[in-house]
Amino acid sequence: MGSLWDDLESLVDAPSSFSAKSGERGTIKPKANFNAEQDAAALKKALEGLGTNEKIVIEILTTRSSAQRQLICKAYEKATSRTLVKDLKGDTSGNFEDLLVALVTPPAEYDCHEVMRAMKGAGTKDKVLIEIFASRSNQQIKDLSDVYFKETKKQLTAALESEVSGDYSKALLLLALGKRDESTTVDVNKAREDAKTLYNAGEKKWGTDESKFIEILCKKSIPHLRQTVIEYKNISGKTLQQSIEGEMSGDLENLLVAVVKCVKSVPGYFAELLHESMKGAGTDESTLNRIMVSRSEIDLLDIRAEFKKLYKHSLLSAIQSDLSGDQCECVKAICGGDD
Repeated sequence: MGSLWDDLESLVDAPSSFSAKSGERGTIKPKANFNAEQDAAALKKALEGLGTNEKIVIEILTTRSSAQRQLICKAYEKATSRTLVKDLKGDTSGNFEDLLVALVTPPAEYDCHEVMRAMKGAGTKDKVLIEIFASRSNQQIKDLSDVYFKETKKQLTAALESEVSGDYSKALLLLALGKRDESTTVDVNKAREDAKTLYNAGEKKWGTDESKFIEILCKKSIPHLRQTVIEYKNISGKTLQQSIEGEMSGDLENLLVAVVKCVKSVPGYFAELLHESMKGAGTDESTLNRIMVSRSEIDLLDIRAEFKKLYKHSLLSAIQSDLSGDQCECVKAICGGDD
C-alpha cells in the first residue's frame, strides 16, 4: 500500500487541502443568477404526484453551492410547510436518498452526523472517525463540534472518550480538539529534530514510544510535518509511513498513517479511499457518497487528478463501471468531467 505514496514524499510544496478554501478546487461552484424560490418550486413539482423526476432533482442539487442549497431548503419549507429533507426521504430510497440528504445538509452538520453514526450502536466505525479527523482543518473540526454540542448538549471529545481507548484514543482526542498548530513557516532544523525524535522513538529502539508519534503528528503544523516527512526519509532510509506500519498496529496505526497521507496530499488520500470504496465485490457507498459530497466544493478537481495519476483511469470511468441507476447519475454529476 505504501508504494502508491512513495512518489509523494518529495511534494514539499504540494497544495494542502487543509488550507484550501471552499470553491477553489471544487467541481461544484455557486450558480450565477441563482433564484432559490424558482429552484424550490421546480423541486416541489419534481417531487409531487406519482413518481419523482429524479433528473430535475439531480440537476438542481448538483449545480448549486452548499450555501445556495440551504437557501433552497428555506424557500422550499416556506412554500410547502415541509422540509426538503423530509420530502426527499419520502420520495427516494437507499443510497440515492442518502446522497441527496447529504447534498442538502450543511457541511459541518453533515460531518457531525457522520461522526454520530460512526459512534452509534455496537462497535464504533473507526474507519469513518479516522477519515474525518485526519483530513479536516481545525475550523472544520470546531464547526462539527459546535453542531454536536448544539444537538446533544454534550462535548464531542467526551463522547469520543467513552467510545475509544488506549493510544488510539489519545491521538483521536488530540485531533478532535481542533487545535493543530496553524503556522505556515517551516524551520528545517526543527523538522529535522522532530524526524530524529520519531526515528529514536520507533525504528532505533526496542519497542515503540507511541506518545512521541502522537504528540508530533497530531499537534504540529501541516507545513512543518511535510518537511519532517522528508527529513525522516533522509535519516531513516524508510518513509515515515513504512515505519508506522512496521512499528504499530490496529486503529492507532491506521489513524497515524492517515495523518501522514493527509500531510503529504489530502487529495491523494481521498483518491485512495475512493478507489478502495469501489474495489472488489460490493461498493462501500457510504464512504463514496461522503467523500464526493464533502469534497465537492473543496478539492474534488485535485482528487480526480490524483486518482488518474495513481490508477491510470479516470474517477468518472470508475464510478460509471461501479454504480448504477440514480445514485450513479448523481455521483457522476458531482464528479463533473472525465480527466
